[in-house]
Amino acid sequence: MRLTLALLTLCVALTAGAQEKNAKKKAGGYPPTIEGTKSETYRKVGDTELKVWIFDSRQKMTERPLSAIVFFFGGGWTGGSPTQFEPQSRHLASRGMIAIVADYRVKTRQDAKPADCVSDAKACVRWVRANAVRLGIDPERIAVGGGSAGGHLAASVATLPGLDTAQDDKSVSCLPNALVLFNPGTVMAPFPGLDLKGFGAGLSKEKLGCEPEEISPLHHVKKGTPPTVIFHGKADTTVPYSTVEKFAEVMKAAGNRCDLVGYEGEKHSFFNKSKFAETLAAADDFLVSLGYLPAKK
Repeated sequence: MRLTLALLTLCVALTAGAQEKNAKKKAGGYPPTIEGTKSETYRKVGDTELKVWIFDSRQKMTERPLSAIVFFFGGGWTGGSPTQFEPQSRHLASRGMIAIVADYRVKTRQDAKPADCVSDAKACVRWVRANAVRLGIDPERIAVGGGSAGGHLAASVATLPGLDTAQDDKSVSCLPNALVLFNPGTVMAPFPGLDLKGFGAGLSKEKLGCEPEEISPLHHVKKGTPPTVIFHGKADTTVPYSTVEKFAEVMKAAGNRCDLVGYEGEKHSFFNKSKFAETLAAADDFLVSLGYLPAKK
């Protein structure tokens, strides 16, 4: 039976209360405190410790490892918080996955460029896979998700070569096994047949920290890019719908699965608001189809 909107609305309300409590506890501090999670450091850059927060509903370690999903927050690579995907993470953990929200360097906190953000995201997925046995995670069932700039990071981890550092253990793959993307930036450079506007248009090497094409997921899609679902508002002017249409087209032409779910009249970040329950239920369905979650009863 499909999850009811009423049940998901209740989930949102309960999570909102938890987030408000967390916010009061931290009194605006950063990084956040997320109740009911375990936090660990996945990377240290200078004095900055980059953390993950792990949602695991198991009372004890199970014999069979669980699938996992890692979420990256949005914010135009300039700000944002891992708490953005706390509601989705609590739901998916309750359904039988291990959900993880990750921090990464951004412009306002560490004067980071998008290339630094991608480097952190790749390091994070490597860390999860390297620690899979200890965390009770199946290393071959690691999904990555995110919204807007966080969606760009998720897509980048799945497609982009390079942007690693000397400290990265490249013997551990950072390639996710699936992608769950919410209004993601997928195009950072001109592409044939696409009138590039909004997010990704007019970007320079100086701003990005690398050449635009080096950080553009669309330009690096190939056969074997992980199965993907994209939720996107058709009225989005920040990340135009045409960009994900092209991404889905190129994905399918390469023989990959890419489910594009468009929402009429919806703008950027709609998935946090009016269509939260609907997009969460659809993401759940996608993960069920991959065998990452049990079928709903």
